[in-house]
Amino acid sequence: MKIVVTGAAGFIGSNIVKGLNARGINDIIAVDDLTHGDKFRNLADLQIADYVDADDFYDLFAEGAFGQVEAVFHEGACSDTMELDGKYMMDNNYTLSCELFQSCQEQGTRLLYASSAATYGGSDTFRESPEFEKPLNVYGYSKLLFDQRMRRELGTKFENATTQVAGFRYFNVYGPREQHKGRMASVAFHQFNQFQAEGKVKLFGEYGGYGAGGQMRDFVFIDDVVAVNLWFLDHPQASGIFNLGTGRAQPFNDVAIAVVNTLRKSQNDAPLSLDEAARGGLIDYIDFPPALVGKYQSYTQADLGALRAAGCDHAFADVKTGVTAYMHWLGGARS
Repeated sequence: MKIVVTGAAGFIGSNIVKGLNARGINDIIAVDDLTHGDKFRNLADLQIADYVDADDFYDLFAEGAFGQVEAVFHEGACSDTMELDGKYMMDNNYTLSCELFQSCQEQGTRLLYASSAATYGGSDTFRESPEFEKPLNVYGYSKLLFDQRMRRELGTKFENATTQVAGFRYFNVYGPREQHKGRMASVAFHQFNQFQAEGKVKLFGEYGGYGAGGQMRDFVFIDDVVAVNLWFLDHPQASGIFNLGTGRAQPFNDVAIAVVNTLRKSQNDAPLSLDEAARGGLIDYIDFPPALVGKYQSYTQADLGALRAAGCDHAFADVKTGVTAYMHWLGGARS
């Protein structure tokens, strides 16, 4: 089985390669842009058959240069929600995706692609339906536009797809292999580094009607994201747009206290309650940044109805379980 993974040196892409390797699938064409060379670390311990630069791949794939490819996991994108260059964003996230879709259709290759919960933006309902799609930034719009294109091509629920096409609206993903993402890395990753450097973690203060650290997101562990992607690889009849979150919103405070207590335990210190951690200065609530006002989702929670209706009954980790596992991985990776 020959597989292509775009964005293969990135966070989700490299974890999908790892998940494929765990199944004994090594005939993988990894596609990425390694201008920022440190991303090689995400591939260094994995098995791939070939690496192709993103600038070259799409035309070569359209020409059939790689032979019969079973499926493309399309994770390559500009995922910086604060990027303001709309031309760059649309070229990367929309135009290239459209070209890839056409090539997959012509070659009978399945397409499993990354959408985003940013498509919902200002909505308070997170269901895969146009009336709830209200992106707050050009990143969210670029992802939504491709979803809309797929609906026009394949039907509102992709019911006319002859070859599998599945889009995944990732919610707040965290976990190993995100160290290259800079400001777009997860809160858990940043808080690990903050605690190691300063003995405390930082969270936004009051905003959007939520108390300090009380804004709520659907935090999903990377292992669960990979598991769902691979479930769809196993079920080629399942097409459509699907939320990929836990279905359970939790406050940022839950992430912070999981980070603090896991790292305290590694130092043989007793666990603290949230109030104790805040009073002791281990959680530092900072003013909400003006650059994010009006562009920030204070609450997200995936509606899993479509995912469950497709037959995927994967059980997702909660924040405490996932963040604890991640802190152990980071500790091991840095020791």
